[in-house]
Amino acid sequence: MNDDRGMKKWRPFASMPEQYIGLQEVINKQTEVPQPLLTEEQMEQINFTLIEALHTNKQVYLTYYKKGQCITEKGLIQFVDSLGNLFVFIDEVFELKNKMKLSELIDVRFM
Repeated sequence: MNDDRGMKKWRPFASMPEQYIGLQEVINKQTEVPQPLLTEEQMEQINFTLIEALHTNKQVYLTYYKKGQCITEKGLIQFVDSLGNLFVFIDEVFELKNKMKLSELIDVRFM
């Protein structure tokens, strides 16, 4: 009878996790982009759209900058604090509350 419960499956990258992590960091660095700079007019438009979305309870596409990436998500705006540079949105996928800085926003559009 052949009992192979003691044998481990061969995983080439698992044998060198430090190297794998290092490679992943290099790949991530290559795809990084600098944070886009917004004009005063663009920032005002984003603020206006956020306030309108908050009061009308309409879903929006939010594009924000995080760790060298531009990310777009669908969600509902729950709270906006322009003076405190913060807003809260509920993402469509996981329905979780996300607190974020207004300065991280790149674009907000109605769906």
